[in-house]
Amino acid sequence: MKYYLAVDIGASSGRHLLGWKEDGEIKTKEVYRFPNGVKEMDGHLTWDIEALLSHVKRGIDEALKVSPEIVSLSVDTWGVDYVLMKGNEEVLPCYAYRDTRTEAVIPEVHGIVPFDELYARTGIQFQTFNTVYQLYADKKAGRLEGVTDFLMMPEYLLYKLCGVKSHEYTNATTGGMVSAKTGQFDHEIISRLGLPVHLFKTLQNPGTKLGTYKGIQCVLCATHDTASAVEGIPMEGSEIYISSGTWSLLGVKSETPVTTPESMAANFTNEGGVGYIRYLKNIMGMWLINRLRDELCPGKDFGEIVKEAEADDFDGSVDANDKVFLSPESMKAAFDVSLDEDDVVSPSTNAGYFRCAYRSLAQTYKKAVDEIESVTGKKYHSIYIVGGGAKNSFLNRLTEEASGKKVIALPIEATALGNLKIQMEAVN
Repeated sequence: MKYYLAVDIGASSGRHLLGWKEDGEIKTKEVYRFPNGVKEMDGHLTWDIEALLSHVKRGIDEALKVSPEIVSLSVDTWGVDYVLMKGNEEVLPCYAYRDTRTEAVIPEVHGIVPFDELYARTGIQFQTFNTVYQLYADKKAGRLEGVTDFLMMPEYLLYKLCGVKSHEYTNATTGGMVSAKTGQFDHEIISRLGLPVHLFKTLQNPGTKLGTYKGIQCVLCATHDTASAVEGIPMEGSEIYISSGTWSLLGVKSETPVTTPESMAANFTNEGGVGYIRYLKNIMGMWLINRLRDELCPGKDFGEIVKEAEADDFDGSVDANDKVFLSPESMKAAFDVSLDEDDVVSPSTNAGYFRCAYRSLAQTYKKAVDEIESVTGKKYHSIYIVGGGAKNSFLNRLTEEASGKKVIALPIEATALGNLKIQMEAVN
């Protein structure tokens, strides 16, 4: 039996899953799980990359205890974030995407390359944390002086394992600097912003073999977790998908990028997939629920939270994509502010806040579905939901009612399955 290892790291947790083929299907076994989260340092939000790497290595050791013969491994994470390198030395701190340092430089970036031009060239939606703004903030702060490389988070972790620096296509596209036409970095954008051209290497496709770690072949999967998740969804035909985790990524597979003014106005993005474009929208996702739980009822079982929310009668909702929810000190207060702006009285119970969050997510999904059909001129019949949110029957029902689409919930480790699928095809 050949075994493969997927290291799948999200913004709040990471997991190692062994995979193998049995009766033509990919089977998985989780062998290690660890917490993740941003750390505050000198007023900024950062990632503890030393702890991340330690957990990655520890999980590999645990996997080797289960199966000493592992053919290959790969790492996927969230997008946009990176580690700056001076040779083999990291430039610290490693900032997290929810940090606010980019807000001051965004007007300057758009003064040099207007956003409508950025969108027309890259097809990437506006997010304050896009890599292009982060790197420009680094330039303004002098952090790029002497830097030899910038490695997206999964490529950094793979480099620390096998010693090979790589630049994978799907993850690079999340940052707003890759040409939608060529699939490589857009050097005109880079030059006009005065970013060091030597940092932007040729992008490599999923399936590229790197070096080895403890005798295991390291491979580039689709290192952006959503790209791997889409590969792991057993969809029939071309339908809408939602990868439901800290973020909800709602979209469709597209043969070509959609960079029209209408698409830009709807704030859809064209991220790289495995042989296609992931035309999608970022929606705030389970971040709302997780932060509410941390604040209102730390440690409470999610099943109980869902049950109480379903039984509550609060009928208000908010725009789940409002920037007020991106990184608030108090998520409850953010809901209060948003509801007050619409002259809606806040919930009187904790369950009411959770119900409001679930209702708001479903309605935001519905809006995105309407927009995707309007912009593409296509009608879709089903929504495939994977990730942690797929287990939430209440949210799934609300989504089906709001959208009018059939919801097919697949409580599978889609990201790990996609990660493993790409490895299996690469090394066999």
